Amino acid sequence: MTDLELARRIAETAGRLLLDLRESGLFEATALGKAGDRVANAFIMAALASQRPDDAVLSEEEQDNATRLTARRVWIIDPLDGTREFGEGRTDWAVHVALAIDGEPVTGAVALPGLGLTLCSEPGLPVPASNSRLKMLVSRTRPAAEAVAVAAALDAELLPMGSAGAKAMAVVRGEADIYLHTGGQYEWDNCAPAAVALAAGLHVSRADGKPLVYNNENPYLPDLLICAKELAPRILSLVAAGG
Repeated sequence: MTDLELARRIAETAGRLLLDLRESGLFEATALGKAGDRVANAFIMAALASQRPDDAVLSEEEQDNATRLTARRVWIIDPLDGTREFGEGRTDWAVHVALAIDGEPVTGAVALPGLGLTLCSEPGLPVPASNSRLKMLVSRTRPAAEAVAVAAALDAELLPMGSAGAKAMAVVRGEADIYLHTGGQYEWDNCAPAAVALAAGLHVSRADGKPLVYNNENPYLPDLLICAKELAPRILSLVAAGG
């Protein structure tokens, strides 16, 4: 099984487990989110230990192990991206399974179980066409001031949405044009989405235009831009100028 096939199978299976957990009706919203994090993480860690025992893993739900810093191959996992949305019964949550090799997001799968979709870093993903009026994704609970300012400068419509994976995949799917985030993230929030977006031919970078680099000692990776390549210079210029 290739790394891409494995990432897809793990993400899809974890997504089905999470749907079953939610449909059980045994948990109220907060407890459901916590149970979802634990269940999905336990499955993913066991699957990777079985299929790729020599690879390192960085997961949001696991205590960090510094030995990963000397590994070339590191799986970067968010078992349930959008815990709040999952607990509230929404569809804008995701499962992230990514493989970084020498710090680059080489392989990724983002499952959107609430929509019955999984997007992967496979070649040949179509580049989405721009909307007639630009649409920019922002957090539904805490939109970053920089993104709001850039949207105003571009006369872009703001689209509030939940998880980072759901927002990134909305750009890949052509439902929106720009995902600009400056409000703080970690490597597991954006590694799998970055791998998928890169495979789709989109611009993917830090908010200052620098590349995303993974498997750092501190996994805090606070900003992200995903958009069509032709939009990137204008957006990066606006960010640099403060919106």
